[in-house]
Amino acid sequence: MSTSGLTRRRGAAGGGLGSTEGEASNAASRTNSSTNVKDTGPETSYENSENGHKIAFDPRDLSESAERSKQPKLTMMEEVLLLGLKDKQGYLSFWNDNISYALRGCIVLELAFRGRISMEKDPSRRRFSPADRNIEVIDDTLTGEVLLDEALKMMKQSEKMSVSSWIDLMS
Repeated sequence: MSTSGLTRRRGAAGGGLGSTEGEASNAASRTNSSTNVKDTGPETSYENSENGHKIAFDPRDLSESAERSKQPKLTMMEEVLLLGLKDKQGYLSFWNDNISYALRGCIVLELAFRGRISMEKDPSRRRFSPADRNIEVIDDTLTGEVLLDEALKMMKQSEKMSVSSWIDLMS
């Protein structure tokens, strides 16, 4: 136990006492990962940065990034829709009355994130709120997502309109 008033929290396997035997066995179980398949203990590595500060990271995150690259990427609209679904019932919860408006906003944001559209660079329009600024198509290359491609085609073929006008029009 430390004398500064801080106590070390134990994982699911440990008790409240901070004995050196328990710490040694806990450290041994973490280092012997081949025998312990489900390793839930915290693991931290340090890396020295350019300015001399130590940066802590979990090396397990590096191995998980290879897994994530194999999984299909979701658009922001798909992520928001999944957040709105009730897990057990499989439908949208009562608070999602305006989710269609939010999903249309996600289409506009996703096109902006992918570098297909941007706000007009007119200095006279900077006094307006972002919702009232005009959108212009800067790259009409198709994204491969049907909804995004249709929205991009609509934006390219029609006159320049504001962000809120596009969100209202996509209903």
